[in-house]
Amino acid sequence: MATSSQQSTIQKTNPLRQTLTDVRHGLLGLHKALIVAEQLTFERIYGRVDSTGQLLQLVMNDPWFTWLHPLSNVVVRIDEMLDEECNLTLEDVAQILTEVRGMIRPSELGDGFERSYYEA
Repeated sequence: MATSSQQSTIQKTNPLRQTLTDVRHGLLGLHKALIVAEQLTFERIYGRVDSTGQLLQLVMNDPWFTWLHPLSNVVVRIDEMLDEECNLTLEDVAQILTEVRGMIRPSELGDGFERSYYEA
C-alpha cells in the first residue's frame, strides 16, 4: 500500500496532471496578456486604472472585460480537475483540451470570446 507521500508524488508526476498544469500555465499567460491589452484600450477611453484592485474589479464586473470570463472559467475548471481529490481520466483531459483549442482560435466571424480575441 502506498503512503500518502507516495500517492502525492504519483499524482504530481502523472502525465495527465502535467498536461493540464502546462495548459493552465499557458492559459494564465494568455489571460494576463489579454487583460493588459484590454486595460490599455480601456484607459485610452475612460482614463487611468489606479490600482490592481480596481483592475480586478473591472475584470470581474465591467462589461468591457466580460468577454474574458470564458477563459477565466476554463482556468478555474482546470484548477478543480487538478485538485488532489480528483481522479483524472484521459477523456476528461481530452475534453478540456478540445474546448481550449476551440476557444483560443481567434475568428473575425466568430461569436463571443473568439471574435473579441481576434479584435484584441
